[in-house]
Amino acid sequence: MALRKFVWHHVFKDLNRQYRFYSWKADMKKLRPMILKRIENRAKDYPIQAMIPVANDVLKARTFLIQGVSTLLKFFPIVTCKFCPEVYIGEEGHLIQTCHGFKCRAKNTTHEWINVVELCSQAGADITCQNLQVIAEGENNGAEEAESLSSTDLCSIANRTIRAWETLRNGVEKLLFVYPAKVCKYCSEVHVGPSGHKARLCGVFKFESFRGSHLWKKAEVDDLVPPRIVWRRRPQDPPVLLNEGRDFYGHAPAVVDLCTKGGAIAPSKYYCMMKVQGLSGPVL
Repeated sequence: MALRKFVWHHVFKDLNRQYRFYSWKADMKKLRPMILKRIENRAKDYPIQAMIPVANDVLKARTFLIQGVSTLLKFFPIVTCKFCPEVYIGEEGHLIQTCHGFKCRAKNTTHEWINVVELCSQAGADITCQNLQVIAEGENNGAEEAESLSSTDLCSIANRTIRAWETLRNGVEKLLFVYPAKVCKYCSEVHVGPSGHKARLCGVFKFESFRGSHLWKKAEVDDLVPPRIVWRRRPQDPPVLLNEGRDFYGHAPAVVDLCTKGGAIAPSKYYCMMKVQGLSGPVL
């Protein structure tokens, strides 16, 4: 009994000490200058000089990618599903039953590209209206000159576009190692910074009444530069992909598939996904 009283006495004594410690109220007037000074000193380390060339390369690759895709779209048609965001590069859609209806609404492509621009801006790249205006002018010029391109020129544009795609993704991956970004698990909104924001509430769909807080998690390359995987028709496949052969057909990022149709050679890391040497679907 004496031992039990001794133990409980010291346990409650320690709890009281902890309670007094955590219930202590700090004087924010004294702490505020210290916090502001710490934030100011931390800001002096950014942008990191070694990452500025990487950010500039990402912006250049983004420009080449947009211009190249805009030109290739003049030669290779793309169809989209009316009820889901799936796309297919070809004159006709496929017959593979993968439509999910209205539950999977298309993401805003403009916002996805803006996330890359914001990341490059924080990394020290030169983000000015003049630089961004060059992209729009390049798109218009590329559309006007597309009709006069030869097959050799088209292949060159396709190769430059696929190189820009790889440079863009590799550069964003490097920047994310230094400049953290967050993505919402529910609505896929991206915030470039060490922590998420509360400026806009989360709404998975516009017609839903849910407007709760974002559930932030670490952003990856696919969150800032979505690959948009599409079905890819190989030479051994039928003219229209059938649902019965869905286990045999390959996939590829939409940009990669578009560039290969223009004559570019896909990087070897996509060969497994594309099933280049795979068997065709069953003969019906």
